[in-house]
Amino acid sequence: MARAEKVTAVAELKDRFESSNAAVLTEYRGLTVAQLKQLRVSLGEHAKFAVAKNTLSKIAANEAGVTSLDDLFQGPTAIAFVSGDVVEAAKGLRDFAKANPLLIIKGGVVDGKSMTPEQITTLADLEPREVLLAKLAGAMKAKQSQAAATFNALPTQMARLVEALRAKREEPAAAETTGDSGE
Repeated sequence: MARAEKVTAVAELKDRFESSNAAVLTEYRGLTVAQLKQLRVSLGEHAKFAVAKNTLSKIAANEAGVTSLDDLFQGPTAIAFVSGDVVEAAKGLRDFAKANPLLIIKGGVVDGKSMTPEQITTLADLEPREVLLAKLAGAMKAKQSQAAATFNALPTQMARLVEALRAKREEPAAAETTGDSGE
């Protein structure tokens, strides 16, 4: 590979590291081209799976400020750059690795935080972002509805209390008038 090609490759990888929410490093030794194509499809539309030389990838990662991956650039390494839902990509990698044990998740970085293979698998067990946001919105709406019901109940309860006090005040007056007229 000529020097100009290397500089271009490093620049492209650096750009991917900087523009991605996450980067997951994998070992793909023994996988066929067809299996790699299937893996790219299973990652979804918000992830790109790239095979690159370790030296160039390490330089690009360091230039992008990602230094926690240095030890993982050994052996045949491919990187899944995720620019959308990290959970969806992690599920794609986990499921593909279950079906194809030759794919090994080495680790990665999510939003600047280093992740172990176990943490990436745990991330894959989460529900998709949209589902979590919908649950959060539902919980917030329920709390707002409860607060609104409480606020609406306060005037009603106050009116009942005032009516009860009025009735209680009229009771002794009514007892006195019935007691006077009964004699």
